[in-house]
Amino acid sequence: MLSDYDLSWAAFTVLWVLWIWGTQETGHVASEAGITKGTLPGVIKTLHSRRLIRRIPHRDDKRRVSIKLTKAGERQIETLFPQFNRHETLAVGALTPTEQRELARLLRLVLGQISAVDEPVSLPSNILGTDTA
Repeated sequence: MLSDYDLSWAAFTVLWVLWIWGTQETGHVASEAGITKGTLPGVIKTLHSRRLIRRIPHRDDKRRVSIKLTKAGERQIETLFPQFNRHETLAVGALTPTEQRELARLLRLVLGQISAVDEPVSLPSNILGTDTA
């Protein structure tokens, strides 16, 4: 569903966080979206280039930046979220409430692990098929 809008999961989640919480500093957005601070600049660049968010420099500390939804960003998430919610409801509709809670718990564990990893995993050359020995 998100591919119809050319949005990644991270981009959608950032839009959702800003929609729910309003203007936020980037570190808080990354934390709430469940992505690393290293992933966020690329997401911000994409959303900013599409005029869905606006950067707001901190008045006292130039290293700090907040982001907020533009009117176009608000319209986008207001269109996307009900569709996403329908898809999500269909996807988990066969699960009991207990199974849904367990799935949510497991997904939080997976997302937490992904967020904890700041660097890509390097595979040994023999696994990549580049081992010349």
